[in-house]
Amino acid sequence: MGKVFICDHPLIQHKLTYIRDQNTKTKDFRELVDEVATLMAYEITRDIPLESIEVKTPVATTQGKVIAGRMLGLIPILRAGLGMVEGILNLIPAAKVGHIGLYRDPETLQPVEYYVKLPTDVQQRELIVIDPMLATGGSANAAIDVLKKRGCTQIKLMCLIAAPEGVQSVQNAHPDIDIYVAAIDDCLNDHGYIVPGLGDAGDRLFGTK
Repeated sequence: MGKVFICDHPLIQHKLTYIRDQNTKTKDFRELVDEVATLMAYEITRDIPLESIEVKTPVATTQGKVIAGRMLGLIPILRAGLGMVEGILNLIPAAKVGHIGLYRDPETLQPVEYYVKLPTDVQQRELIVIDPMLATGGSANAAIDVLKKRGCTQIKLMCLIAAPEGVQSVQNAHPDIDIYVAAIDDCLNDHGYIVPGLGDAGDRLFGTK
């Protein structure tokens, strides 16, 4: 069974409080999400393998550590996932970025796929699926399905806030996937929104209604 990691670093929790605040303006909201994504990237990349290389300092020759193994790929779920990509790229600029476009049918709450564009070597990369909100789990499950159907095997899921229902849904559908979140909230309301949550992440990132 995949594990659930709650990134509870004080800086993440501090910034998450202001992300939740309905009075936080679009510019500040976007910057805070960007900053939290960078901080969460430290946690999600903690287990990346290293290898030793020889490096010459101005004083002597020594052994240093560099990242080894699989390259990374970032897969934001459009459109809200875009708000977290830049923050991760600040830390991992060599990562390639693919995109999966999904929207939630307002009546059935089921995801509808409308766009998929992935790196050509996606099967060789360790992938991080990115979406600020893990509500029903429908979009995350659909995005992971898209990747698995294309032969991807190393996949993690990264979200700001999750509902218990969404976590359970992903664990049921994809028991091999590790989930990284900044918080797990109380529940979903009748409209499929996370409570207390932060509202619609896409609208708040891009200033739309």
